[in-house]
Amino acid sequence: MSSLEAARDLLREFPVADGHNDLPWALREQVRYDLGARDIAADQGAHLHTDIPRLRAGGVGAQYWSVYVRSDYAGDQAVSATLEQIDCVRQLLDRYPADLRAALTAADMEAARAEGRIASLMGAEGGHSIADSLATLRALYALGVRYMTLTHNDNIAWADSATDEPRVGGLSAFGRAVVREMNREGMLVDLSHVAATTMRDALDTTAAPVIFSHSSSRAVCDHPRNIPDDVLERLPANGGVAMVTFVPKFVLQAAVDWTAAADENMRARGFHHLDTTAEAMKAHRAFEESTPRPVATPATVADHLDHMREVAGIDHLGIGGDYDGTAFTPDGLSDVSAYPNLLAELLDRGWSRPDLAKLTWQNAVRVLGAAEDVARGLRTTRGPSNATIGELDG
Repeated sequence: MSSLEAARDLLREFPVADGHNDLPWALREQVRYDLGARDIAADQGAHLHTDIPRLRAGGVGAQYWSVYVRSDYAGDQAVSATLEQIDCVRQLLDRYPADLRAALTAADMEAARAEGRIASLMGAEGGHSIADSLATLRALYALGVRYMTLTHNDNIAWADSATDEPRVGGLSAFGRAVVREMNREGMLVDLSHVAATTMRDALDTTAAPVIFSHSSSRAVCDHPRNIPDDVLERLPANGGVAMVTFVPKFVLQAAVDWTAAADENMRARGFHHLDTTAEAMKAHRAFEESTPRPVATPATVADHLDHMREVAGIDHLGIGGDYDGTAFTPDGLSDVSAYPNLLAELLDRGWSRPDLAKLTWQNAVRVLGAAEDVARGLRTTRGPSNATIGELDG
């Protein structure tokens, strides 16, 4: 049996539980949630990284759908846009019930696997989505959101982002209250996108395991979006999971400088640098033709996983591809059908079947279950917090 055949065989038993996919935002940007115009029951390779046939081909058994909204949205605009994103996921679940199953718990993930359906969870990407309101945080949990990334690309009032100038110095007092309230609800604290100071403050505060829904190793690729070794070293004691991402500018050092130039090209042409609409992608492709991009491969991602395994251990790794949230993907990892290529590379490097089962499925299920356990305990000792940012941060 070839490594690729062995990878596909493993995924039939232990499918991928991916930490981050931006399909809802792509549907918003491309067709304003007209699901008929992007029917993911059929091949959407001309427009998207994601559709059901390719999810099936890739061995995906669970997906956290990001209900991301841009970090320049604020206040009620951010909250209402997040609600629209949640509604998009619900529409997908209603439209494709034979393939997608709503999942709120670790048990739901296992039930979906037993049924042969794709467990569909939601993650909010950025604390701006709650508009400094713990009640809004609880409302998102009630609507099915099971993790929140504390920041996106920009700082918020109570937490520093990895890609902004330091302002808070990590988490403010209100930021720590947000973490504690997430623990009480059972919502995973996601530390992708946040500054290393924020990562450390969150680990100092949380009573539950954390996740990094789509981040790689900073020692392997020195980008601020990646995880420093001292933080990875804390995951065994915390119980958390770091889900390696495939985004070339985060995994390949040569791509860091190229991406900075590509982003500036986008801004010069009047586009947001994360814009993936057809017109924006035309500008991206024109830049790439004149300035060829450095190419990442499954081996590039495997280098990160080898290092992260050495530092954090096999029980603390997962996968968060960031499909439909990036303009470029590695060769060999071009869309959601490609996970077997990464697993084949790891098998060739000596990763065992039990190791890969933890990477693809078991760690992701365990960490959600652990957050649920912590929440059950905390709810017996304290009620919901109504603290405000004004009270705590002044």
